[in-house]
Amino acid sequence: MNAVALRHLSVADSVMQQLIREVGPCTLKPETRRPPFQSLVQAVAHQQLNGTAANTILTRFKKLFSGRRFPRPEDLIRVTDAEIRMCGFSFAKIAAIRDIAAKTLDGTVPPSRRIARLSDDEIVARLTEARGVGRWTVEMLLIFQLGRPDILPADDFGVRMGFRLAYKKRNLPTAKEVLAHGERWRPHRTTAAWYLWRAADRAKK
Repeated sequence: MNAVALRHLSVADSVMQQLIREVGPCTLKPETRRPPFQSLVQAVAHQQLNGTAANTILTRFKKLFSGRRFPRPEDLIRVTDAEIRMCGFSFAKIAAIRDIAAKTLDGTVPPSRRIARLSDDEIVARLTEARGVGRWTVEMLLIFQLGRPDILPADDFGVRMGFRLAYKKRNLPTAKEVLAHGERWRPHRTTAAWYLWRAADRAKK
């Protein structure tokens, strides 16, 4: 994320300016080569789990498919639900992963080149057709795979907690409150979200 974004946020919001000074440069680097299928499966794995637990499950899952860094949608026919369950996925998440695979194969979830040409709203509309894929999951893909500059995942607990801490709020703000305040961050809300995550991380430490 470039200096233009940092300059805009600093001018638009004095609290964000202070947070940027304390945290330093934004080091967010989207993994643009990652297929949408992989991004969605990884996001499903992280739903309602901490990062360590989710990554452990994903490591076991990838070992089911020897010779591949990450399985393709068509590879899922080679494994049973019981095998995926042994990795640590719930039955609901297994159903979601299989539906994501099916919708990737039928084109509902577009390949990397095609998805890059769609607008943020078009991507949200397409991908949320898959089971277990809500707006938050798609927002993670928009930020960490596609590198879209103006995404504010206001339902994310870390974003809301970071906002509460940075802006010294007594209570956790609602998503609506974060979105309303975040209007001043446009068109660089992704960078603002990254700094709110860092504010939450600092509090944990």
